[in-house]
Amino acid sequence: MKKTDASVEALVEDRLSGLKPADLNDVEKQSVITLAMKVLSIKHRAGRVLSKPDETRDFLRLRLADYRNEVFGCLFLDNRHRIIAVRELFQGTIDGASVYPRVVVQQAMEVNAAAMVFFHNHPSGVAEPSHADEAITRRLKDALALVDVRVLDHFVVSAGESVSFAERGLL
Repeated sequence: MKKTDASVEALVEDRLSGLKPADLNDVEKQSVITLAMKVLSIKHRAGRVLSKPDETRDFLRLRLADYRNEVFGCLFLDNRHRIIAVRELFQGTIDGASVYPRVVVQQAMEVNAAAMVFFHNHPSGVAEPSHADEAITRRLKDALALVDVRVLDHFVVSAGESVSFAERGLL
């Protein structure tokens, strides 16, 4: 009788399941974050299919959580939603970043992207999209549509939460 992957995984001991953040010192917490970033980066490296929005959300939250200034970036995808590149394109201040549609379109053309996911952080800790976030998303989507690049989502990320424009019906 052949065991399924799920039954094999159930037999593997999870050495970390009982750990709580309070059990770890600051150095150990940073090590856990670093390890989590490595695991999620493997899932978001070039050539991997972007298939689980929650994994992308976790990846972006970990990647951007400690940033003190706003950063805007893109996941560039091929026509099968495989990752071509992940790039942070614009750096801003504590409460904003200037985003230039021309640069975003140039970057998409450079890597031959067929689809994109935008992301940016809110260092304030509040992931609620602003009117400016909605406006730049519309401008980018319109600009990219001219060159047949689809916009799949825009994540606004803070250390504690993230908001998906697609889930909110804002795209």
